[in-house]
Amino acid sequence: MDIIGFLPQFGSIFMTLLAFVVALSAIVAVHEYGHYIVGRWSGIKAEVFSLGFGPVLWARRDRHGTQWQVALLPFGGYVKFKGDADAASAQSADSVREMSPQERRETMAGAPLWARTATVAAGPVFNFVLSILIFAAVMMAQGKVSEPLAVGSLNPLPVEGITLQEGDELITVAGVDVPQFGESDQFDPFIDQLPAEPLLDYRVLRDGREVSAMGPYPMPPMVAQLAPQSAAYDINMRAGDVITAVDGTAIHSFSELKDIVEGSEGRALELRVWRDGEMLDFVLAPRRMDEPQSEGGFQSQWRIGIAGGLAFEPATERLGPLEAVSRGTVQVGRIIEGSFSGLYHMVTGAISSCNMSGPIGIAEVSGAMASQGAQNFIWFIAVLSTAVGLLNLFPIPVLDGGHLAFYAYEAVSGKPPSETALRVMMTVGLVFVLSLMGFALFNDLFCP
Repeated sequence: MDIIGFLPQFGSIFMTLLAFVVALSAIVAVHEYGHYIVGRWSGIKAEVFSLGFGPVLWARRDRHGTQWQVALLPFGGYVKFKGDADAASAQSADSVREMSPQERRETMAGAPLWARTATVAAGPVFNFVLSILIFAAVMMAQGKVSEPLAVGSLNPLPVEGITLQEGDELITVAGVDVPQFGESDQFDPFIDQLPAEPLLDYRVLRDGREVSAMGPYPMPPMVAQLAPQSAAYDINMRAGDVITAVDGTAIHSFSELKDIVEGSEGRALELRVWRDGEMLDFVLAPRRMDEPQSEGGFQSQWRIGIAGGLAFEPATERLGPLEAVSRGTVQVGRIIEGSFSGLYHMVTGAISSCNMSGPIGIAEVSGAMASQGAQNFIWFIAVLSTAVGLLNLFPIPVLDGGHLAFYAYEAVSGKPPSETALRVMMTVGLVFVLSLMGFALFNDLFCP
């Protein structure tokens, strides 16, 4: 075996696994802490809070009698409440019956319905709160694009003769008025009106005076971000790469690249790429992707997995905490809406079931996002936290949503389901969840 040749691959696998463990551990810790803290506030005693499963590596008991521990297998976690028979929170009926009324009140089985409901719901809710706070923090760090649109910094491009400067406020480009950046319904048509040339005439406000400057096409064929598990990512393209030609034909705008890729029908494309002053050659084949549409539904398109951006970083201004939280909440709502839409369209056969990823796919995406920088990785954790919270709310026995469904039945009927019915439904739920995990793993291994 060529050990030296294997080292880079091993390093990539290790970083992917590490990123996955970090992301999953953070999400699970917040989810389980939600169960723990709301349970404690509700008078339900937690005996164990475990991050991971299996042999215990570290443990400490706090003044409330809860053992906090880290276990060997870092793929999940749990809270074991008083009276639970196991880490899955199955109730030990015999032990609960032997307790005094005060002790039973400290168990999940003996707690009032409101306390049990709040404790179970807290896990997913804490996941959503984590996502909102992360999105808000990232948005505050980035700031919001100032109006009118101004140049914050110029991105490196293989274009000579640029006289556009940092701080310039854009008035017109190639004689076309520059709209408000936040109004996408106006900004996209503005871009479409511009001639696809490497240099354009800008009219800008500089130091209080209106002057002319030469600047690059505002949306060049530049890689602003790479999609994990995409054609571009798989051939090691990088953020900042500028595609100067496709199949020997020079291009100057991202829309030209987009048109070529969408019309390729999946055939291999030869790319000429500028990177840090060097010219590189790549060959890749676009892949068919199912993309959500703003008006609803999905549309299949050929994609290579890159997102474009402006030729310059826009000047920004501070984003307040309340506005950031509001935008973070909207972002969580969009993820939930997109998840339901994607699930519906997979069930109806409108899109491929290969859109569902399992643990291997999620791990690969974790590693890919971590490789693109801390901010991208943290954003991915927020997205994954929303997905975990939503999944746990599905009314499937063994999931939080299943327990909430049992509590809803109890609220209406005045009594919980029988132990026999619970055992049957929990078994059915477990089989369903394991089957779903197996299906997702199959997708990871065999989907293109």
